[in-house]
Amino acid sequence: MSGTDQAWWPSPFGPDDQHGMLNHITDEKRRAALAHVRGGRMFDLGRVLDETVPVFPGRYFRQSLLSTAHHTNARQGGGLGENQVNWVIEIVSSTTQLGTHLDMLNHLQIGDRGYNGWTVSELAEPWGTSRLGAETAPQIVTTGWLVDVPAARGVESLDRGDVVTLEDVKRALDGAEPEPGDAVLFHTGWGRHWSSAEDYLGGEPGPGMEVAHWLADRGVALTGCDTWSYGPVPAENPDRPFEVPQHLNVRHGVFVVENLDTAALAAEGVRRFALVLTHPKLRGATGAWTSPIALV
Repeated sequence: MSGTDQAWWPSPFGPDDQHGMLNHITDEKRRAALAHVRGGRMFDLGRVLDETVPVFPGRYFRQSLLSTAHHTNARQGGGLGENQVNWVIEIVSSTTQLGTHLDMLNHLQIGDRGYNGWTVSELAEPWGTSRLGAETAPQIVTTGWLVDVPAARGVESLDRGDVVTLEDVKRALDGAEPEPGDAVLFHTGWGRHWSSAEDYLGGEPGPGMEVAHWLADRGVALTGCDTWSYGPVPAENPDRPFEVPQHLNVRHGVFVVENLDTAALAAEGVRRFALVLTHPKLRGATGAWTSPIALV
């Protein structure tokens, strides 16, 4: 059966739903997540964003310093007021789908239809999409799980195209399972290539379709990896590229985070934590930069 043979809409959360599996994150869920914080240690899972980050073809990041006001004020006495206050700012021109970022449910489609059956033609506006944009996704506080696959396999890191299996997940979590609304993040060791765009973008390991079905069946709200996409590249089936994030994002409303820095969390042997992930509310955007933190 092809990916377009079976309709996946309307969503179980309703024909107008825009939150997908994030619907499972309730006040009770947030309280339970914060109960995992014992010592108050914080792990920053975000990457520094600048012009050197590895990017998928067609995407870019440019930041320029704008010091016009500073120089103008300097010529007029050094700055505003007796205290000579002065400033510089910057201009950023970029796609949102780079660096550590959260994919929104308007990002991927199967053919011409995305989450809840909406088409880009129905949603497209000059400024973005009229539904499913970054401004519609709530900020996230939930229980997070780290699946340290290299540790489970007894290796330093995974290789290009390596498929994370359900057996890997169960071994890494020692039989524990996520609950609806939880976040499951994957450490593969691929982040070691971050400083070399050629190596980093030359493929990646990642969860396979078996794991994707498992995550969706458990109502996982959010998943992510220390890779530039999500899922193995080359794909398990070369004729079905990027099927793992497509399946999660489009069919089930599972949000995906890419380019995570999970190295420190894995090195400390952390398995469960409180995840705090906030993002800018960019109207109609398909992605939003984030610097998620894990608290233990």
